[in-house]
Amino acid sequence: MATRSKAITDNPNMIVTADKGYYSSRELKKCIEDDIETIVPPRATAKTKKIKNAKFSKNQFIYNYDTDCYICPNNQELKKIEKQYERNGRMLDVYRISSSYCKICPLKKNCLSNKTPNKQMYRWEHENLIDNYSTKMATPEAKAIVKKRGSIVEHPFGTIKRTLGWDHFLVRTKKKVLGENALIMFTYNFKRLLNLIGIALFKKLCKAIKENDLTQIREEIVAYILVFGVNLVYLLEVFLFLQNISKKMRYLKI
Repeated sequence: MATRSKAITDNPNMIVTADKGYYSSRELKKCIEDDIETIVPPRATAKTKKIKNAKFSKNQFIYNYDTDCYICPNNQELKKIEKQYERNGRMLDVYRISSSYCKICPLKKNCLSNKTPNKQMYRWEHENLIDNYSTKMATPEAKAIVKKRGSIVEHPFGTIKRTLGWDHFLVRTKKKVLGENALIMFTYNFKRLLNLIGIALFKKLCKAIKENDLTQIREEIVAYILVFGVNLVYLLEVFLFLQNISKKMRYLKI
């Protein structure tokens, strides 16, 4: 989708952002190769989920770029073997440690099952790209883009699903689904337009479109939205002030 969007918009500096459900190492590699800046949060790992009684996750094994090996939590090396392993269309390098080390390791119960003699790790042959990407995603700039995306995208999603009550398609086949989708998007856009400019300005807009003269109405709409925005900010400040006073009064009563 990013490649097609770049071609359509002819934008060499495009930044593509999406929900973490779209995170895919192979797709990120394609974007990097196509010179497309991508901001997609990585999915949660065992490290972030904090599963009770879980074994050591891959994140707890440190990869050493200089020696091309993994360092386990007991500070032992898992060295790369010559054989590669294919999984889901990706070629993985295999890193392994001798069973003689694992047998006497004091951390074995936190790392291996009773039937597994030694630890084995897999690393995608292009994993360096993902390591650099993870470093970029930890920057304040990337986090700000993710936050901005949520504020823009989640509003229509929430309105369509909750306010308009549309959470699934009622028809089948691609042609019918496209038609139903077009109707719901039109409904959202129409509702949003009325909320922004009101009924009176909307009637003027319809008349201006009919007369093919949008100059005057465009200026009126811009002025109206600016005034609406200022009033909204003022009401928000009043709301926050009253909320703060309410908290202080509650503390005084206590």
